[in-house]
Amino acid sequence: MNLHPRRDSRPRNQRHRRRSKLRLFDLLDETLAGIFARPARALLTTVGTVLGLASLVATLGISRTSGSQIVDRFNELQATQVTVKVRSSGGDQANQQGATALPWNVEGRLDQLNGVVAAGAVADVSNPGGVRTVPVIDPTAVLEKTVPVLATSSGYLAAIRGHIATGKMFDDGHIQRSDRVAVVGADLADELGITDVDNQPGIYIGDELLVVIGIVDQSSRDQGVLGSILIPSSVAEERFDVVKPERVIIETELGAAGLIARQAATALNPNDPSALTVSAPAEPTRQRDAVQNDVNGLFILLGLISLAVGAIGIANVTLVTVMERTGEIGLRRALGARRRHIAGQILCESAAMGMVGGIVGATAGIIVVVVVSAQRNWTPLLDPWLPFAAPPVGMFVGLIAGLYPSIRAAQMEPVEALRAGL
Repeated sequence: MNLHPRRDSRPRNQRHRRRSKLRLFDLLDETLAGIFARPARALLTTVGTVLGLASLVATLGISRTSGSQIVDRFNELQATQVTVKVRSSGGDQANQQGATALPWNVEGRLDQLNGVVAAGAVADVSNPGGVRTVPVIDPTAVLEKTVPVLATSSGYLAAIRGHIATGKMFDDGHIQRSDRVAVVGADLADELGITDVDNQPGIYIGDELLVVIGIVDQSSRDQGVLGSILIPSSVAEERFDVVKPERVIIETELGAAGLIARQAATALNPNDPSALTVSAPAEPTRQRDAVQNDVNGLFILLGLISLAVGAIGIANVTLVTVMERTGEIGLRRALGARRRHIAGQILCESAAMGMVGGIVGATAGIIVVVVVSAQRNWTPLLDPWLPFAAPPVGMFVGLIAGLYPSIRAAQMEPVEALRAGL
């Protein structure tokens, strides 16, 4: 009988590795024990990830929702405007033909087309003279100044989505009677000292006196109207030698711009539609994508900054936890735990808290998006992958945040750690 024990022929490092083996189940058990041993601190650490992920999900969702609203308004404004102009061919004969290519009574010709909301003709009055509110230049009164003067038909203001703050826009009756009236933009009215039209204030354009019957305070398509004067087309023909309109603005229903663009030239000049050029809105996909990308980029940057702040919070709390567990780490090392076991446990704890923070943060972010959208009567939009991506992102953030504390814990020497923990 061999009374001597069998000697292990394997190298010492392999025998040591076997004795210090840490199973996955044990690692998970130690991770949960480490987290729940300090529930308050674990909760504070998770709050950092919750805030970061909630900010990221909320900002991405709000950017997607608000970007959609901006795009819809952009599309609605740009995709419903058709502009008709006289085709420029050069030469005196072409100019004479162009003078008769566009009529002033565009409303009667275009309003019958299915899909037309409003239409109006306009021409710039060249060299109208200075504008003043007194018959002579008075140093104590408003000084004479040169401003844009537009000869328009009665439907022009509606075609550019203008709004009358006080008074009214001149109508077909004013045009047929050649009434010497005018509508003034709000910015110009402030400079001229005109605040209301109840007393029928008058302005001089050159030597021509016109009565102000309305003040325009808004214009979605042409902000320049706020600093201009609108006069009836018949007055422009008689007093300022304006022969014919230069362009026609048509507002269409959404989706009808293409159809109106094909029909407008024939409706305005049935004898020679080729004398007119029609500008229809192009498909605004590229502009829409550019707007939405800019909005998304801004909010993604803000979300990433919030997430970075949360990661820094996790790293700080985890590092403080490692310092407080110096004695425990030293004891584990003395009992055979290897460096990778200590590092693995710290990483698992931070990753678990990051994953929980990702789940809670994604839920909170979705709630924020829904609440904000409900308050503004928006339709909430959220990428379907975002709620599912938040937990892995939180876990990854936790791993990154716990990397330095885990290395710091793994580098502790057992004897020094035990001595420091006493």
